[in-house]
Amino acid sequence: MARIALAGAVLAALALVGVAVLPAASAAPQDTDHQTESWSRPTGPLVIGHRGSAGYRPEHTLASYELAVRMGADYFEPDLVSTKDGKLVTRHENEIGGTTNVADHPEFASRKATKTIDGVALTGWFTEDFTLAELKTLRAKERIPEVRPRNTLYDGRFEIATFQEVIDLRKRLTKELRRDIGIYPETKHPTYFQDIGLPLEPKLVDALNRNGLNRRDAKVFVQSFEVANLKVLNKSLRVPIVQLINATGAPYDFTKAGDKRTYDDLVKPAGLKEVATYADGIGPSKDRIIPRDAAGFLAAPTTLVKDAHAVRLVVHPFTFRNENTFLPADYRSSTDPAAYGRAFDEYAKFFATGIDGLFSDNSDTAVEARSSLRG
Repeated sequence: MARIALAGAVLAALALVGVAVLPAASAAPQDTDHQTESWSRPTGPLVIGHRGSAGYRPEHTLASYELAVRMGADYFEPDLVSTKDGKLVTRHENEIGGTTNVADHPEFASRKATKTIDGVALTGWFTEDFTLAELKTLRAKERIPEVRPRNTLYDGRFEIATFQEVIDLRKRLTKELRRDIGIYPETKHPTYFQDIGLPLEPKLVDALNRNGLNRRDAKVFVQSFEVANLKVLNKSLRVPIVQLINATGAPYDFTKAGDKRTYDDLVKPAGLKEVATYADGIGPSKDRIIPRDAAGFLAAPTTLVKDAHAVRLVVHPFTFRNENTFLPADYRSSTDPAAYGRAFDEYAKFFATGIDGLFSDNSDTAVEARSSLRG
């Protein structure tokens, strides 16, 4: 298993252990585009562009990812789902009615369906019912226009991106900006896609292998809210693995298997010790680090960061955003949910807990907040 030594946010060497059950990592070609002057490692916690720069562009588009990097993000996060023909594309959910203009395409009206995804009935249009060529005729739109009305300016401008296009973007920006750009892919609903015959993991490993990114020094993290698929990936990946931990509920693969454990169990010391057998970090909801009271104000920090570090897991909480509706009541500027609040104060509070990185919709704000740590 790959391991990370805790030295701020700097990754130490990672060692591969286990027998590969997916495409063999040893056959991976090497990425030779290492002509940058320096890899420009940050002096503080990592800034991960959440869905790219979702605070400024429709999420999970190449434009969103590129803007996050140009704003200073160290990594950007593509969420991966599958098409009908087995191609990996970047959408937060496989249901795309809320993030594309598919409803405006009469030729796809008959594709609207109701499906049960991770135990929840959803009605809409789903990526697995479209070929890649069909998805490429759609255009992205802002997911929460009531909070981010300015982002609607970009509705209809950007295609759905493939994972390969994301990797190509990373390579181009690494060369242009002369700093090593990281990617942080997440497998979405892995049990669901496995059950319908479109498993995500082999395609993900194959893409990393083909692009020379399945190696110990590659700037790649792989994450999931489920557990079983991360244990499988751990046997094939040389890059670090991150167990995502939601604020409530349980990993869906646990639920399906009748395992009564929840995310609450995973953040206990015994749970973290088990996570450390197959993963290198956790990505918890930020409320698990500093909870909020019933009125929305911040309470005392938990021991999660200390407990995770005790078993050598890095901690990358989600999601930091500038708008009042997402901020703790302590830092809201007004009753307008779309107005910006005192986001810098929230960043400072969380940086003080010792986190190793964070996911942000506003990479520029996160980078600026991090700069204050150098003083």
